[in-house]
Amino acid sequence: MNHHSVSSPFVWQPATKTSRAENTASTQPQPLSGARLAVKDLFHISGTPTTAGNPDWLASHAQTSETASAVTKLINAGAKLAGKTITDELAYSLNGQNIHYGTPINPVTPERLPGGSSSGSAVAVSAGLADIGLGTDTGGSIRVPASYNGLFGMRPTHGRISADGLVALAPGFDTVGVMCETLTELENSMQCLFDEPAGYTPELTSLVVYQNAIDSCEHADAAQQWLSALPVATTQGDFSALEQLPLAETFRVLQGREIWRTHGEWISTINPTFAPDIAERFNQSAQITDAEVASAKGIQQQVRELMGTLLAEQKAIVLPTTPGCAPLLSATPAALTDYRKQLLSLTALAGLAGLPQLHLPLFRLNDAPCGLSLIGPAKSEAALFALARTLTE
Repeated sequence: MNHHSVSSPFVWQPATKTSRAENTASTQPQPLSGARLAVKDLFHISGTPTTAGNPDWLASHAQTSETASAVTKLINAGAKLAGKTITDELAYSLNGQNIHYGTPINPVTPERLPGGSSSGSAVAVSAGLADIGLGTDTGGSIRVPASYNGLFGMRPTHGRISADGLVALAPGFDTVGVMCETLTELENSMQCLFDEPAGYTPELTSLVVYQNAIDSCEHADAAQQWLSALPVATTQGDFSALEQLPLAETFRVLQGREIWRTHGEWISTINPTFAPDIAERFNQSAQITDAEVASAKGIQQQVRELMGTLLAEQKAIVLPTTPGCAPLLSATPAALTDYRKQLLSLTALAGLAGLPQLHLPLFRLNDAPCGLSLIGPAKSEAALFALARTLTE
């Protein structure tokens, strides 16, 4: 089966199209008044189908009358639904490809992957069809498409935003987040989603640089130049203990066990058609042993402790979000599998530790977007936004 590109990132749109200019009369100003909202097709919206990126999922699940908590919050804050967007199958990919519904075209670099699994939401915003791209991030599914499409994107602290009304992938790692063209739009959207407004209150005053990761990324020169001109204190972090740990493999094992617990019975019963790479990942997740999980949980605890030490004293970590620009659409499956491991070794830091990560779209390399991320302590989203404003103004 070949991946085919599609011109629209939407799988469903309301009969009446929304434009940014449309504002509803309201007795009080709404923080997202008139903003067009693109919703990843893992979130339930009453009266609309949820495909989760797979026709067999759609055919074997009744349409729900439920609307996901995150969607309700954004609409209550004034956002207007622009539609539901293509997702990688059951969100189990970071590429942005879908053999059933098509691969949304990356508007910035059409010859490259859009990134997934929140591919359609990222493309809708990048193409100017939406202002807010609602997605999920388990292993990188907001951070990666934000990076590939040149958007600001945030994976919040795990558990800080309700996942009610969402098709789960791995509940212990699933987070709900947003991608936007501007930092202000992203912050406004995220503030509407938090279940409780209070979080980590101290200011983040300095940056810990993950130098080895920066040196080995494609955009190392641009990143180093940017870091050298910052208005805040930076220190070289000691990541040596973390680098000794099999981060990507640990994440694969823990996520895979949860994924099979979530979807294994459905897969065994329905025998759905998946793209070969996604089918292989589900097969691998079915074979994960209790011993592997126990070992991985021990490593996860080490990661949490090491990250806590690095972030102590009001620090944030700065690192590449991805190893470089989006891979080409023509990349071989073997090359993409190898790239996924490199990618997970970066995204697994926040993933395993349950921490918030904010992507900054800082650079273009041969016209293709890439950037850096800030990781902060648990519930430090507001402080991360304040720090990001200082760094990008």
